[in-house]
Amino acid sequence: MDPLTALLEGPRAHGAFLLRSVLRPPWSLRIEDEAPLTVLAVVRGDAWLVPANAEAVRLERGDVAVVRGPDPYLVADDPETPPQAVIRPGQECGTPDGGHLTDLTEFGVRTWGDDPDGPTVLLTGTYPTVGEVSRRLLAAVPNVVTARAGTSPDPLVAMLADEIDRDVPGQEAVLDRVLDLLLVRVLREWLDRPAAPAWYRAHGDPVAGHALRLLQDQPEHPWTVAGLASATGVSRAALARRFTDAVGEPPMTYLATWRLALAADLLRQHPDATLTAIARQVGYRSPFTLSAAFKREYGRSPQHYRLREPA
Repeated sequence: MDPLTALLEGPRAHGAFLLRSVLRPPWSLRIEDEAPLTVLAVVRGDAWLVPANAEAVRLERGDVAVVRGPDPYLVADDPETPPQAVIRPGQECGTPDGGHLTDLTEFGVRTWGDDPDGPTVLLTGTYPTVGEVSRRLLAAVPNVVTARAGTSPDPLVAMLADEIDRDVPGQEAVLDRVLDLLLVRVLREWLDRPAAPAWYRAHGDPVAGHALRLLQDQPEHPWTVAGLASATGVSRAALARRFTDAVGEPPMTYLATWRLALAADLLRQHPDATLTAIARQVGYRSPFTLSAAFKREYGRSPQHYRLREPA
């Protein structure tokens, strides 16, 4: 399982915060929710996205932006429009001076704004958490990644817009999956660009890519450089050189980090799983060796990590 797949198979959207905003200029929202990941799509009209430490980005109809947190940012009709609302952790809304919000109201299921007939319609999907496997991918992603609609609007944006105001059984699961697909589509488009991280581009190398997939798909196997070289049909020296050149680190270093990231996600996704079972699943001989390596990597024991407690 590669880090991009992990966004769907691991810490995927689950009861993600989804909202449609209908607005009439002038409008401006300051986002301080500290969410690790947000998807923003423009259904109608346009908007400006103003990150804290990057250039402002103008979004037009059909455009989608992925914003990596936790830094605050502004979404507005114009970068110079003063914020009329602040979105804080837990999606609590208020005025910039900490007062009660009166300018924006709810218009229906998952819909709010200042005018039900406003010319600007935005869709926002917020991921409250991501796992360690996905964090490897997100660490390489810029604060803002945009996918332009061009002449062919994304059908996923239209689908999300159609589904977001429905209130029927199972609707949250439908919205989560559509949001996941939209997120992955934007990230895949970015990963096809030259700025993609080395380990992602390495999947196209016939030797390093093969070895990388073996490590990702079979972390429980007792891999050695010799065993990995044999499985890929090259010498140890050739495998070590090709893998390090393509991925940016030696194969066993990559494997160690990968195993610990998998273990971290399993600890929180499966709270009843024993450390022995998790150690076996990610390739450690005993829970003691996993615990020691885990503490060196994350600065706290697996148990503290699972309970979100400090070291």
